Amino acid sequence: MSKTRMDYVCQQCGARQPRWAGRCPACQEWNTLVEERAAPRSRAAQNRPLLAPAQALPITRIEPLDAPRIGTGMDEFDRILGGGVVLGSAVLVGGDPGIGKSTLLLQAAYRVAAAGTRVLYATAEESLLQTKLRADRLHVADDELYLLAETTVDRILEEIERLQPGLVVVDSIQMVFLPDLPSAPGSVGQVRESAARLVQHAKAAGYPLFLVGHVTKDGALAGPRTLEHMVDTVLYFEGDRHHAFRLLRGVKNRFGPTNEIGVFQMTREGLLPVANPSRLFLSDRNGPATGAAVVPAIEGTRALLVEVQALLATAHYGSPERKVSGVDYARACVLLAVLERRAGLQLSGQDVFLNVAGGVRLDEPAADLAIACAIASSFQEFPIPRETILLGEIGLGGEVRGVSHLETRLREAAKLGFRQAYLPADTAPLPVVGPDLTLLPVRTLPEALDKLR
Repeated sequence: MSKTRMDYVCQQCGARQPRWAGRCPACQEWNTLVEERAAPRSRAAQNRPLLAPAQALPITRIEPLDAPRIGTGMDEFDRILGGGVVLGSAVLVGGDPGIGKSTLLLQAAYRVAAAGTRVLYATAEESLLQTKLRADRLHVADDELYLLAETTVDRILEEIERLQPGLVVVDSIQMVFLPDLPSAPGSVGQVRESAARLVQHAKAAGYPLFLVGHVTKDGALAGPRTLEHMVDTVLYFEGDRHHAFRLLRGVKNRFGPTNEIGVFQMTREGLLPVANPSRLFLSDRNGPATGAAVVPAIEGTRALLVEVQALLATAHYGSPERKVSGVDYARACVLLAVLERRAGLQLSGQDVFLNVAGGVRLDEPAADLAIACAIASSFQEFPIPRETILLGEIGLGGEVRGVSHLETRLREAAKLGFRQAYLPADTAPLPVVGPDLTLLPVRTLPEALDKLR
């Protein structure tokens, strides 16, 4: 009798190694190798046809075609996908447990089914009764929406062959498995091979496939890193489950824009798209307050006005604390150093707390001026005018540098009634956005602080 060979598979990159090692030779990550049985695929699986044989063609003979799409009936969702989901494409939706992934996809599946397209929703984590109770709460029911409680990939594919659906949802990829592999569901090998089998079948049959994936405590998708490369689109569902707002962010899209976001609000009736997130994020602002500044951030192709909040207090217990939420910690430390060295603010003995309202994360340097001015406003206790926006990148010398998409940012601010905009002085020519918005160019951070005080 032949013995089953044991291999070690890297959880980060999926590389297979013949023996255990502390560091993966492929991706150079530490402590990522897990033990897994290396069993061959069954004869039926080896002989199963996947995609039709292809022939190489000169690039000049290939005619470009518009990829047909299916609308999900949710404007925010369709916009992230690039106008709808492409036939034959695979979409991976990741997020923390309980954030609303199943709710979003069940609502989208219902709307597609209500439009006349047959949909198969395969749930591997819940029973049919549990899914039906959620559907009743969301008021989503249609004869073209089929539910399947199954964990084996082969049975899901058999139902797909029988029903011939126009859209398939598998919830979740960490719970389904292939009987050919002896490893447990959720292991590196099972996740990789199960996703590959489902994606190949979807591309061969031409139906869109949604895969639900959980994330680890580090914020990365659970399973091998190659899982993101197997699919056409990767969407991250972000937000705090204790708050109503959810952000759906596109980080990869072969058929549309990347870094696009959609904003949803969790209600008793499910997730509702937010048509004007800027107005919603700023709705709780009561008036001028110290430590609060508004910046028009660019998320994908849209401008989003968010409020940066800062709170400074004298440190009485050892080393000063630096707590940030929604802002890069290293970038915040750089801005604190610039404020202390270039603007003369003595912040070394201050506890600093930074937050971006609404759960939005600011990763672009255009928010530097708003963050720095919010910190100075809290430290020196001067309010920033309520109808003022600030945008600009700050260099180590304290200079305010130019930003991209300036006109888009200013038009969004003017539409919401803002009257003043502090922006880099090296912007030439200044965009014309209307007489109600006054543009105030500044060259350095100290100059901006002098004008705000």
